[in-house]
Amino acid sequence: MTRKPAISLAAMAGRRQPTLEVAQEIERQGFSGIYCPSFGDGMGLCEALALCTKEIFFGTAIANIYTRHPFDYAQTATLIHELSRGRFHFGIGISHAPTNSRLGLKTGKPLADVRSFVEQLRKGAQRWGDLPPLVLAALRKKMVQLAAEIGQGAVWANAARSHMPKSLSFLGERVGKMFVGNMIPTCISDDRAAAAAVNRKTLTGYVMLPNYQNYWIEAGYEDQMRAIQRAIADGQQDKIPSLMSDQWLADCTLFGSVKEVRDGVEAWYAAGVQTPILVASSTSGGQMKAIEELLAAFK
Repeated sequence: MTRKPAISLAAMAGRRQPTLEVAQEIERQGFSGIYCPSFGDGMGLCEALALCTKEIFFGTAIANIYTRHPFDYAQTATLIHELSRGRFHFGIGISHAPTNSRLGLKTGKPLADVRSFVEQLRKGAQRWGDLPPLVLAALRKKMVQLAAEIGQGAVWANAARSHMPKSLSFLGERVGKMFVGNMIPTCISDDRAAAAAVNRKTLTGYVMLPNYQNYWIEAGYEDQMRAIQRAIADGQQDKIPSLMSDQWLADCTLFGSVKEVRDGVEAWYAAGVQTPILVASSTSGGQMKAIEELLAAFK
């Protein structure tokens, strides 16, 4: 039987109680984890998960290091760690410059800022208890190496499966000894073209970010990224979805029939990702509908 992956879950306004009920169902069905993005208060949702679930692992993927002081994060992280009896992974990262800009925050030097955040977090935790495992949002070599140096795990988002063995090599001797996750846009539908269109829409914002463009160039998709850069420069953002090739999309996301998605999850395990985190979308509804489709697909 296909191993069950983890699921990304956000608590949206007006649906917070049903979200906890969905989390309990995810646990009952034996999925490997629940990981919460920053929107919808991922830390708050993790605190609720510590109390309403019993065995499933969960965490943030990711919490933005710029939105709260490390000492404040330390209090919450140690609290959730204790309440969950060690099931919580604290995933942290710099988020994205456009997101931070909208919040009036300045994105600094990623490596230096993450290192400083972790140092202050550990100082802040000294009077509050043990910290959970720290998982660093990673994409390229230097951040992966930093995760191996100061963290207990690394989590990617929208990584290219073909490039993952190379990325994991940057963990050095820590390979196999750390949490390794990747957040994978996923859409299940027998209408494969419709599912692909949903994932293209999901990734449109990401391909406009220079750090992701550089990553995908490194992963072997330079021609496509250069074409996207030209479209952005020419003010032709509407052309971007057509510039995302099927090959690239299949390398970075999961879409299509139940069998195709389940086989794809197995391929991610084979690539060295111990915890594939499916970020579900649907051709016919929102997050709840998409997760309903995932639950049915892995029964």
